Amino acid sequence: MKLRKKIYEVIFEADTPAGKAFDVVLLITIVLSVLVVSLDSVDSLSKEYRFYFTLLEWIFTFLFSVEYLLRLYSVKKPLKYAFSFFGIIDFMAVIPTYLSLIFVGSHYLIVIRTLWLLRVFRVLKLVRYVGAAQSLEIAFNRSKAKIIVFLEVVLTLVVIIGAIMYLVEGPQNGFTSIPKSIYWAIVTVTTVGYGDVAPQTVLGQSLASLLMIVGYAIIAVPTGIITAETMLNSEKKKIRYNTQICQNCQYDRHDDDAQFCKMCGEKLN
Repeated sequence: MKLRKKIYEVIFEADTPAGKAFDVVLLITIVLSVLVVSLDSVDSLSKEYRFYFTLLEWIFTFLFSVEYLLRLYSVKKPLKYAFSFFGIIDFMAVIPTYLSLIFVGSHYLIVIRTLWLLRVFRVLKLVRYVGAAQSLEIAFNRSKAKIIVFLEVVLTLVVIIGAIMYLVEGPQNGFTSIPKSIYWAIVTVTTVGYGDVAPQTVLGQSLASLLMIVGYAIIAVPTGIITAETMLNSEKKKIRYNTQICQNCQYDRHDDDAQFCKMCGEKLN
């Protein structure tokens, strides 16, 4: 049990020199592994250094495999961690190289490991940035219902406009079907404007102009919703968080003076 707890402290915590050193080395390893995969995708380099790229890739995969197994061993609920966000990322950091034995090119999915760099705030113990990120997450969660309603309205709008443009323009002007017309409406309302399909009639161009103007207003809506929630959170009492992660439930938003997990009651390390 002492060994298991020690492994947990080193792998999951950034409060000790060993834990911080482990995470820093892990982040450097992730950057190097992604760099190797990126260079391997360059044809001229791949042809000349394929052996070395492959060797390094398998070395990194072995290290990540050991690290993943140690994570599962050190937590009290391995299955719960395995299906958590970072647990899935850990698995996805390991599996691509093994899949490359069956599916050619799947090893490029190793770039998923870059999501692990999200832990840089916890590793470097930039707690104020962790708090800011959590404040933004809370704002997103509280805005979820409003944003879903907003997206439903936008979806309804583009479907209706797409159908109208199909009737107004027709196949002769590139609007060969309602789905393609809806695609044009989405491209237009998001102000992307690829230009692969464009209205030719006066009525169609007028409708497109109106949709473009509406698009600018639509972009501002979710921004305003999230900004309002973020400002509301900033006015509330600020809570300082530490880098402790509960060994039992993996909850990681504990106050600086917390001795027990607020979610499951487990004693913190």
